[in-house]
Amino acid sequence: MNEENNELLAALDSVAEVKVGDVVKGEVLAIDDNRQVIVGIEGAGVEGVIPLRELTTDRDADVNDLVKVGDVLDLVVVSTIGSDKEGGSYLLSKRRLEARRAWEEIASKHSVDDIVEAPVTQAVKGGLVVDVEGVRGFVPASMIENRFVQDLNQYKGQTIRAKIIEINAADSRLILSRRDVLNEERSAALARIFDELSVGDVIEGKVARMTNFGAFIDLGGVDGLVHVSEISHERVSQPSDVLSVGEEVKVKVLGLDRERERISLSIKATQPGPWDAAAEKAPAGTVLEGTVKRVVDFGAFVEVFPGVEGLVHVSQISHKHIANPSDVLKAGDKVQVKVLDVNPERQRLSLSIKALEEAPAHEENDRPRRSRRPRQSAPTNYSTSEEEGSATLGDAFGDIFKDFN
Repeated sequence: MNEENNELLAALDSVAEVKVGDVVKGEVLAIDDNRQVIVGIEGAGVEGVIPLRELTTDRDADVNDLVKVGDVLDLVVVSTIGSDKEGGSYLLSKRRLEARRAWEEIASKHSVDDIVEAPVTQAVKGGLVVDVEGVRGFVPASMIENRFVQDLNQYKGQTIRAKIIEINAADSRLILSRRDVLNEERSAALARIFDELSVGDVIEGKVARMTNFGAFIDLGGVDGLVHVSEISHERVSQPSDVLSVGEEVKVKVLGLDRERERISLSIKATQPGPWDAAAEKAPAGTVLEGTVKRVVDFGAFVEVFPGVEGLVHVSQISHKHIANPSDVLKAGDKVQVKVLDVNPERQRLSLSIKALEEAPAHEENDRPRRSRRPRQSAPTNYSTSEEEGSATLGDAFGDIFKDFN
């Protein structure tokens, strides 16, 4: 009897006490209808339960694909279930143990200022949730870009490079900044770009983003600005009317400001100007159709080609007298014009509307004439005094009265 008691006491002594936070091994005994895994804790003689949420983060996963009866798992004790008197068991977690080990590994491998690559798993109101080697990290919205970002969902599924700015394994806190990485990359790229580029260079870039005042072109880690006036030779109201994000474009460098870190670019400077072929397309005598763009006191400007406007002087509008060009023309009118003169270098084009109209037959008679006093016919021997500038009666009638002397 004493031997049996001794064996029982020895067996009881060998049963390990299970505490919250302990790492234990559990053999899978069964899987119940609630998708919970029932395990026997080795060395403790008690059972534990692993809910699906403590097995994986995938709520739609099939538990039978994850574990099978007889599998032995490393688990962490989360809490007790029931009491010893009621035959209590333990809530166990495989997922939390993996997270703890991942934290320990992260803490041993990385420190503040380390740069890591992390897939974005979720976009939330305050920023981005990322996976850093199995550990949940967070990138605040203010640390995603070096500018304001309206839509965070665009980053979901992307893998980003970010710098660790806070790491605390005890609190499971990992904060990262993508902005810091971008700023460092931009500084390096700026130094390279300013060393390589010169004003007048023509290079290729990609449209990164657009605003009302222009388009920002990515030159390889550095953005340059194409002002809306430098997008096209034609008038552009909104950059998005002619450009799209991601589009590759050729640009000319107009200005480099190293101090302010600004690069001014032009797209239209890389394209043939509308006046380049004006002399060939519109020599003097050519008849064209154009659109009245604006009317001024001295005439009307008519666009004959995109970006090419010519002046119809008020005197060239009609054979009739025109007091004000706006009396007969308005913006938007389609008119036929004849080229009188073209000067591409000065971007001057002289046009005429009346040259295409037949002049009225009575045009000469309709011209206003100055009234003149009738000219008196002088006698044959009429002469004028050089001093007085007028004729005397003696000079005019001397021959008539000579016989009376």
